[in-house]
Amino acid sequence: MIVFGAPRRYVQGPGVLSIIGGELANIGNSAILLADERVLGIVGPTVVDSCAAAGIKLTTLKFLGEITYAEIDRLVAEVGSSGHDIVVAAGGGKTIDTGKLVSRALGARFVSVPTVASNDSPTSHIAVVYDAQHKLVAVEQNKANPDLVLVDTAIIAKAPLTLLSAGVGDALVKRFEVEQCINANGKNVFGAASPLSALALARACYDTVREHTVPAYAAISRGEIDHHLEALIEASVLMSGLAFESGGLSVSHGMTRGLSVIPSIAHALHGHQVAYGLLVQLVLENRDDAFMTDMRAFYREAQLPLKLADLGHDGRSNSDIDTIAQVSAEAAHMKKFFRPISGQDIARAITQIEAA
Repeated sequence: MIVFGAPRRYVQGPGVLSIIGGELANIGNSAILLADERVLGIVGPTVVDSCAAAGIKLTTLKFLGEITYAEIDRLVAEVGSSGHDIVVAAGGGKTIDTGKLVSRALGARFVSVPTVASNDSPTSHIAVVYDAQHKLVAVEQNKANPDLVLVDTAIIAKAPLTLLSAGVGDALVKRFEVEQCINANGKNVFGAASPLSALALARACYDTVREHTVPAYAAISRGEIDHHLEALIEASVLMSGLAFESGGLSVSHGMTRGLSVIPSIAHALHGHQVAYGLLVQLVLENRDDAFMTDMRAFYREAQLPLKLADLGHDGRSNSDIDTIAQVSAEAAHMKKFFRPISGQDIARAITQIEAA
């Protein structure tokens, strides 16, 4: 059995936040806008005006910055018994994932409004939960993919470039993970076999990232929104999300389990962690020198991490590589590979990358 999951509707372009009221009116009559204080200042006035014009009753809810079970419980309690049809989460991956679980608890429909393109959380139905020290503790699921993903590229273009580079990293890895998952007869996020459509999307995502990253970065430096930037954002948010949920994950994402237990690395952006994880996966795949040279050159252009130090590793403990390797080896995604992988295999791969 194959399963392909996707958002009900995806809208992208400069200035599209101004039409959110009309979009929400197709889903329900009342909405909660969940965002942190900074993002509320960016999107709040536009959302309020658009919802008022469309007759949508809107309530704002402030996110405190970390997706933990305690924060989810606090937000649900704050809403109380007041009924809302929709939860709209605006911001980065933490806010959006929190919104998914708040909407699940409230029995509401879910809408994501990413203000950065740092990962593909906006299109998916899963939410990654951390503890207060940003150690990954669980992966939860909303009842369905979002009813709407609304991506205002004019807002995303103003975010720090390092956030977009994280999105590039998260998108780049999907081709290699989906290929490995399929080759290993692994299951996708829906617990089913991966459709060929997901593989096609993963490969298209990789090609789009390789073609458009450098000119998109140049467009941002000029303060412009051109077709390169639009294509890169679509790859980072839409293609990447569809590919990973329906195609499956492998070593690159499995590595986040180990990387997140090292305090100096734990706060590195998810897309940067999985980009480093891809280097580990490529070594484990026995890629040749020419391939690795080409990939490292792209990493430099895309501002992706080539060493643990680029993720913030302080190098104080000689045992950190073994810790990362052993914890990562236990991740379920590691089994979606063409051969069994041990902690020693991963440690050797990390050592090789650090020595390159």
